[in-house]
Amino acid sequence: MQKICLLLILLCTISAEDIRQQIEALSDEIEAKVIEWRRYFHQYPELSNREFKTAAKIEGILRKLDVEIKTKVAHTGVVALLKGGKPGPVVALRADMDGLPIVERVDLPFASKEKTIYNGKKVGVMHACGHDTHVAILLGVAEVLTKIKKDLKGSVKFIFQPAEEGAPEGEEGGAELMVKEGVLQDPPVDVIFGLHINSGLEVGTIGYRPGGTMASYDGLFISVKGKQTHGAYPWAGVDPIVTSAQIIIGLQTTISRNAKLIDGAAVVTIGSIHGGNRGNIIPEIVEMVGTIRTLDPRMQDQVHENIRRVVTNIAASAGAVADVRIKRGYPVTYNDPKLTIQMAPTFKRVAGVDHVLIRNAVTGAEDFSFFQQKVPGLFFFLGGRPKNIKPIQAPPHHSPDFHIDESGMKLGVKTMCNLVVDYMDQQAR
Repeated sequence: MQKICLLLILLCTISAEDIRQQIEALSDEIEAKVIEWRRYFHQYPELSNREFKTAAKIEGILRKLDVEIKTKVAHTGVVALLKGGKPGPVVALRADMDGLPIVERVDLPFASKEKTIYNGKKVGVMHACGHDTHVAILLGVAEVLTKIKKDLKGSVKFIFQPAEEGAPEGEEGGAELMVKEGVLQDPPVDVIFGLHINSGLEVGTIGYRPGGTMASYDGLFISVKGKQTHGAYPWAGVDPIVTSAQIIIGLQTTISRNAKLIDGAAVVTIGSIHGGNRGNIIPEIVEMVGTIRTLDPRMQDQVHENIRRVVTNIAASAGAVADVRIKRGYPVTYNDPKLTIQMAPTFKRVAGVDHVLIRNAVTGAEDFSFFQQKVPGLFFFLGGRPKNIKPIQAPPHHSPDFHIDESGMKLGVKTMCNLVVDYMDQQAR
């Protein structure tokens, strides 16, 4: 009996290695096609909840594969289900599709020339965060896994998600709406994996982190009401501008003196302030808009409480009245620790031990976190910085100069495929 068990384990090991070799060969074979797809999506970007051409292109490619397809999920999303040849878990893979209202400055033959209307203004549209690469990589993964479907020990759900950058004002969208519409059901998803290209991480490298890896994002809206008067006689009124200046400084103590920073980083930023229309008039109202970032869900609630206390008390001390509104945005992107430890060997095997690193958490936000609230998830970073560029020279995300080295996309295809196969194999054992 013991010999039979050992033989079965050996056969499984050989089978797994055969599958990995197939993935390697198929990833090499499909690389040029993945780059071609990426260039199409880069040249024709679309804003959040308006990804009509993008969704149509994705659907057209998927129609050539042996998958079940749903369209118009959360407005423009596309979801495909690949049923493997053997029973097992359902593994979801996600790619975001939307671009940003930015005029591209990169000199590429496939640079975006797209224009549209955003917030009532004519703007350029650009894939300035790498979502074009995410879509192309996931399409490559779908084609590779379809070719080895008879050996898959479970099913794969491919989620092409709109509006990661945020739905337009007054609309729902993104991962949150996809979850509401049941994307993680029918069949129920067991785990989900996602990646993000990174212009500052060297090509050929993978970065990940267990636990909080990207911050929560909340919108902060503050209205300070004073008493309007002539600028020459400030004692006759209550100055909401001076009060707002004190509030902005005071807000920094909600982090530096009130947040338990050993539990995780946090940031409070005021990015917009408006009040008055003339230099010799003290206005009645000042409006401020900001952002709150935290890496620990418990800290998130405490920071909110601290902000309300500091703002209202500073305003009251000046004789003004402050109204504080906090709009919850994206939760913390939280990599399930058990799943992360379980899959870390896959990163090291595919990319090489010397090309895998545990990254510091970042205060950027990701709505992949909505999926992670429902099922264990793992979100990792894929290097996109050319080797001849120093990290300090790398163009930042969300800038008109953003660009990546396309040679790193094949590693994304291989890694996602191997995460699927390795997870299924581990569950089967």
